[in-house]
Amino acid sequence: MNRPTSIEEAGILALATRLQRLSETIRKDGLQIYKDHGIDFEPKWFPVVYTLSKHPLLSVVEIASEIGYTHPSTISLLKEMEKEKLIRSKKDKTDERKRLIQLTEKGEVLLRQIKPVWNTIIQAVTDLTNTPNNLMSAIEEVETQFKTKSLAERARTIVHSGA
Repeated sequence: MNRPTSIEEAGILALATRLQRLSETIRKDGLQIYKDHGIDFEPKWFPVVYTLSKHPLLSVVEIASEIGYTHPSTISLLKEMEKEKLIRSKKDKTDERKRLIQLTEKGEVLLRQIKPVWNTIIQAVTDLTNTPNNLMSAIEEVETQFKTKSLAERARTIVHSGA
């Protein structure tokens, strides 16, 4: 019989740890799916590539907002992708401080390669999460809850109420 790990025994207290572990497992399997299709693609690039597939020219701030990452995290990801020659930046003609990001030809070729794989991934993830407590539905519910009140605010309310 499989004994739960101490992290699993921690229950809800280890939510972030378990979500991170789940995320890393999904990323690792995602990488394998791309490799199985002969595509050199890092799953961490997905939010930027997907966003630029929908909006071909965006500022760094717009990309950060679209993907929900902090500005520094977005910059780091974009630098890595620029080094791989998947994206390029150019100065905005109306605002010299603003950098506009777009896919390069190499990035466009990669996008054409990975788009069909996304359908396979959608089906596989749907199969994986199609449980009575559907993970995607639960994530959407929690994200909505965060918009009304953060975890820290909820904790403060509990402390102040003496519960």
